[in-house]
Amino acid sequence: MNTSRPDPPRRVPERSDEDMSLAAALPGLARIAAIASIRVVEWTAGAYVRAGSRLVRAAAAGDPPGEVLRESGDELLAYVRDLLGVRDNGYPPSAEPVVDAEVVEAEEHPTRAALRERGAELLRRSADVGLDEEAHPAYSRILSEIAPDEARILRLLVIEGPQPSVDVRTGGPIGMIKDELVAPGLNMIGMEAGVRHEDRVKSHLNNLYRLGLIWFSREQLEDQARYQVLEAQPEVADAVEEAGRARTIRRSIHLTPFGHDFCRTCLPLDTVEIDALPRET
Repeated sequence: MNTSRPDPPRRVPERSDEDMSLAAALPGLARIAAIASIRVVEWTAGAYVRAGSRLVRAAAAGDPPGEVLRESGDELLAYVRDLLGVRDNGYPPSAEPVVDAEVVEAEEHPTRAALRERGAELLRRSADVGLDEEAHPAYSRILSEIAPDEARILRLLVIEGPQPSVDVRTGGPIGMIKDELVAPGLNMIGMEAGVRHEDRVKSHLNNLYRLGLIWFSREQLEDQARYQVLEAQPEVADAVEEAGRARTIRRSIHLTPFGHDFCRTCLPLDTVEIDALPRET
């Protein structure tokens, strides 16, 4: 008689929540890995094609081999940075250096003490007899804020002097003092300067006035014959005809002393000097 007891049933260990979560996530992880592999392959093929096309075009154009290889390497490096999510500053988007907001605000909105310190520095420099500043520090900024036609207008004013302008006003009814302005500041500056866009002359003059380079005077020029030529222009004649009973008020446009110095410092005024400048190819 066999009195041995049967073996107890083997106990299967229970699956933890982490194991179940991992098992459920495996299909999704597999899909992500597959998509990532496909994108890497696509990127590699695209980079190869782009770089190869660049080399073929450059070789056909006769570009120097060293320059071609360097530019191709820069393109491939940019592709690698894009793939890895690294920006041009060497940091990934999540690891960019933190900008100190207080420093930025201090630069954009300086305190009164900081402004006075800068003013004191200017006074110290003005007392330095050995300091020789050839040009006003604003000239560089002004050159970036004027159009090519505005440079032509400045050149005209500095070479030919002040230019005549007229306002066309209505004559007003008999016994009435008040009249109306019909056309202000008519002039021949665009034609005399040879600008490319005569319809923009008023805007150009406004910008030059904003920069402190010209001023609009109420005074007439001594040479009255110049006004007679101006008043015979179609633009003035049309304004007079539109107004009916009209009269012209003679004025003038001048360079400011600041504008004179700017032109003498920054603009080539002699035709020979202009012709000698290197031309863009």
